[in-house]
Amino acid sequence: MNVFAKLGAVTYVLWGLLHLQAARLVYMLGDSLTPGMVQGRIYQDAFNLLFFALFGIAVAVALNWKNSRLGYWLNLVVVSAADLGFIVYVLVPGYVPVVPAALGPLLWVLAVIFSTLGIRKSKHEAVAA
Repeated sequence: MNVFAKLGAVTYVLWGLLHLQAARLVYMLGDSLTPGMVQGRIYQDAFNLLFFALFGIAVAVALNWKNSRLGYWLNLVVVSAADLGFIVYVLVPGYVPVVPAALGPLLWVLAVIFSTLGIRKSKHEAVAA
């Protein structure tokens, strides 16, 4: 059993659950706006967050839990793209407070670390066998 792969999968699921909540909050923000282009873009952001979250959870459960290399790369690329955009365009400019907004990036970094350790561990075990 690869504990690091399991920890990576659990952390990706937690990241996904957090982003399901973020999608709901962004949708509610869109509801508070006057109908128009800005509201439509906010709804689109909520939709994107929803599917980033569902993707991250599905890949974690179906692939990362089993320490799949495909799952490793899928979540690494997609979740990284989601969080890097948030960090660059929302967190760094200070549009949200670092606490609790950095929880998503923290979960992302932990998931990457754990899943990387899981992949590396299985690679070393294969070489030793």
